[in-house]
Amino acid sequence: MSTTKFSPSRRAVLAATAAAVPLVSIPLLKKAQAEGLEGIELQHYKPVFFTEAEWIFILAACDRLIPAEGRGPGALETNVPVFIDQQLHTGLGADIYQQGPHPANPAPTLGFQIPHTPQDLYRTGIRLTQQASQQQHGKPFEQLDAKDKDALLTALQKNTVDFAALGTDTMKASQFFGQLLGDTKNGYLADPMYGGNKDMKAWVAIGFPGARAAYTEWVDQHNVKYPLGPVSLSGKRA
Repeated sequence: MSTTKFSPSRRAVLAATAAAVPLVSIPLLKKAQAEGLEGIELQHYKPVFFTEAEWIFILAACDRLIPAEGRGPGALETNVPVFIDQQLHTGLGADIYQQGPHPANPAPTLGFQIPHTPQDLYRTGIRLTQQASQQQHGKPFEQLDAKDKDALLTALQKNTVDFAALGTDTMKASQFFGQLLGDTKNGYLADPMYGGNKDMKAWVAIGFPGARAAYTEWVDQHNVKYPLGPVSLSGKRA
């Protein structure tokens, strides 16, 4: 996490993510049910999962994870918080196996290894992060300056925020951070039908063509930049 501009390295990471993940079929994604969600403005959106206080935190956190700095759009410009809210509301993680045993320090390759749903992770993680922010700075996360926000998010990532000391010993700070970061990246890069990537701005920024059905006319054209903008699953063009 950086306090500098939206650097080429950050853009490269996002582009690599797009190349590695089939965005039109990310597992567990739930199609947003709200009418006209693809075109909604963030300031007009009313969260259906998050409380008002949680929503303020999510807006502030997403804004630091993918800030609106430099050449690419930020998380707020692309409605990433809408994506996260819709996913949690429509049952993200409903099919995740949560039975024990749960090892204390599982390898990252083992996947989800805690007895909490993504919804639990957010509810508890936000509450404990706000407690840590109050203890360290005397104010909630959203009121911190950018440097302190980044420092606290980094502390979550590195588990230097002790969730056990704050009252929860079945969840680590890094697990909450990992869920938040993963959902933020998914919301940034997924098809707009899921609520994020408004107007396909993220796809435009990284040069991803979206859900175009055929590229046969380009098979034999080498070292030529693909000139067409992205297309969403609904057929909209950027």
